[in-house]
Amino acid sequence: MVERTRKSWLNGAVGYEIYARSFADTTGDGFGDLNGIAEKLDYVKWLGIDIVWLTPIYPSPDHDHGYDVADYKAVRAEHGTVADAEALVERAHSLDLKVLFDIVPNHTSSDHAWFQKAIADPTSPERAMYLFRDPAPDGGPPNNWVSHFGGPAWTLDEASGQYYCHLFVAEQPDLDWRNPDVLDAFDDIYRFWFERGVDGFRIDVAHGLLKHPSFADNPKVSDPGPNAGPLAHFFSYDHKFDMDQDDNVEIFGRWQAIADEYDATLLAESGVTDHHRLARYVGPNALDLSFYLKPGWLEWDPATLIREHLDLAEIEPDGISWVISNHDQPRPVSRFTRSGPFDDTRSATGIARSLAVTTLQMALGGVPFLYYGEELGLVDAAIDPDKRQDPVATRNDSDGGEARDVARSPMPWDSSPFNGFSTTDSWIASEERPLHETVEAQRADESSPVYRYRKLIEARKAMPDMYEADFERLDSPSDEVAVVRRGSVLVIANLSAEEVTVTSAGSDWVLAFASSDGPCAVDASGVTVGPELSVILSAGSR
Repeated sequence: MVERTRKSWLNGAVGYEIYARSFADTTGDGFGDLNGIAEKLDYVKWLGIDIVWLTPIYPSPDHDHGYDVADYKAVRAEHGTVADAEALVERAHSLDLKVLFDIVPNHTSSDHAWFQKAIADPTSPERAMYLFRDPAPDGGPPNNWVSHFGGPAWTLDEASGQYYCHLFVAEQPDLDWRNPDVLDAFDDIYRFWFERGVDGFRIDVAHGLLKHPSFADNPKVSDPGPNAGPLAHFFSYDHKFDMDQDDNVEIFGRWQAIADEYDATLLAESGVTDHHRLARYVGPNALDLSFYLKPGWLEWDPATLIREHLDLAEIEPDGISWVISNHDQPRPVSRFTRSGPFDDTRSATGIARSLAVTTLQMALGGVPFLYYGEELGLVDAAIDPDKRQDPVATRNDSDGGEARDVARSPMPWDSSPFNGFSTTDSWIASEERPLHETVEAQRADESSPVYRYRKLIEARKAMPDMYEADFERLDSPSDEVAVVRRGSVLVIANLSAEEVTVTSAGSDWVLAFASSDGPCAVDASGVTVGPELSVILSAGSR
């Protein structure tokens, strides 16, 4: 395969995830739409963002908030039309913003025409596009694979007596990526949207496409206990046969070659945590970028956060999209401060910790992403427990501790009714946000979190060595402290609870950015940094 050249527009870029149904509603139905997103792009540009990623906007029966796609070449009516999508892309391009859509290739909706034909006629070509298998000798599922959302990863098609595979809910049947018809169909889907100006895709569950041909049982590695939720059960197995197969990369290379024709990019959503295996997902014969999701799962564990970031950055310093927040996890301001009642002090601590980690990510190359509202320091939304939407909670006997609704509430634009998101109740039953968490209030206060994030992005753009110069990991005074040098830039992330002095980089540095108002001093002894504080310094005489 011909080696590719990295897209110039990725260099130094910062991304922003928009949960499409929760960003802005212009029709008054409580459901976010494409025109609303287009109207709010001026704010995104003001923040300093370069790339906007939208969660799925396709028609869907909504068994998993749009990640069960019924038609990949159309737009859900509540979001708008294909013409609205084209207009949004055109508006973004006028602001020098790139737009990524979400593609969901591991599975379709059970409402998709392909699956409907597969169920209706076991001899149809569409049947072979999915993973139908005969029962085990006892009549049960073909193997012990489990769903992310609880229960077996197999559902019986009673009419034929075969089971079909679904790594998520039963209404999300998995496609057979060893079938050439599936490959050809998605080539066509990519071209459809590239022809309409879309600049790339985030690939949902990229590590799940291929299954091992043996369909063998996955090894059980732990006992999650009787009260564990569905995700704990899922991760009690070594997913040796249903996830992260070696030949996934061949599919990625095929897709990226299509994207390259349009100067477009592809970004994997990958749950792979082994750094060397994840690094396979990016490069000349694979994809431009891959998310590393593990920091978005972690609670406040400074040594682990430092190790996970630096160990991977040493292996792959250019192709990772770094995140601590997305639509599948509790918001980091809450996640990083689990103990105690949630008050202003705890919120301030969570914001400071989030900014400290994100500041480190800005020096690790690749394309870091913020999740909508992260720049406001939003805490988890207050969700009516009787009106939860996430299938992780609604389909299991659990207290909803793994439910993702808390990260999916409407963007708080102002303190008007419904926080300016809509003129009516939103699609998700959540309490309105207080004034200090709104865009309107924070843009009027230069000491607010949104300005700190804006200044962080400005600092990265002003110092291209942060993403262009060679990555160098320097000696650190603690395993809770990261010291990274990239050419003329030094970044120190002190996630510990103590002030530290770094001597490994000398003292010829000038402070360019601090993640909070904590102390930072540069003198002959080195650089002294306060607790839970990250700083960016530039080379030069003090």
